[in-house]
Amino acid sequence: MSAVTASGRVSRSEWGGEHEGGQGAHEARADEKTRAGVAAEAQPSGPAHQAHGHRTAPEHTHPDDVSLTTALAALADPMRLHLIRELADAADWEHTCSSFDVPIGKAALSHHFAVLRAAGLLEQRDVGAKRANRLRREEFERRFPGLLTLALRDGQPC
Repeated sequence: MSAVTASGRVSRSEWGGEHEGGQGAHEARADEKTRAGVAAEAQPSGPAHQAHGHRTAPEHTHPDDVSLTTALAALADPMRLHLIRELADAADWEHTCSSFDVPIGKAALSHHFAVLRAAGLLEQRDVGAKRANRLRREEFERRFPGLLTLALRDGQPC
């Protein structure tokens, strides 16, 4: 009887026995090794990956590819709005990820940066061991005229 679990693994009944010594068990382990090998091959490698050490370069979404809903959602979060305002007051590439004075951990900050990149608001590049940030003001304004200006206006809650 053929049975595949939700994770894609073959059930023991298809291995050909209740113990791992059966011929089917060896085939199942070999199949798992093949899947693991395919996953390992999918990991980035080579000069482009190694140029930044242990991490890959961030992926950026161009504002032309962003929906209004995505842009509004990115600007609706108070922490992301705070990050955008700090970037707007600084020169391009002046702020590194660790230079923001925010009351959140690295993982949460990284998530906010990812949302801002996906919304076309943020561009990042690696400079040595640090990651520098730039507000994509001109590109975003071309896509959504006035939206960023409105979000950056003084007096709005942060």
